Amino acid sequence: MSDTKPLDPKLLAILVCPMTRTPLRLDAERQELVSDTAGLAYPIRNGTPILLVEEARELPPVG
Repeated sequence: MSDTKPLDPKLLAILVCPMTRTPLRLDAERQELVSDTAGLAYPIRNGTPILLVEEARELPPVG
């Protein structure tokens, strides 16, 4: 996408999942912050993480 802005690495280092309070990992290709613990992926829109549970995408179960 050409309208995406990179996420500041300092911001990524302090962000946590609002549901579980665990660290998030960046999925740069999908422009999402992933909470493996909660099984949710939070969108990043124009460089801004949208950390609302109601905006998150549920991830398929692993295994």
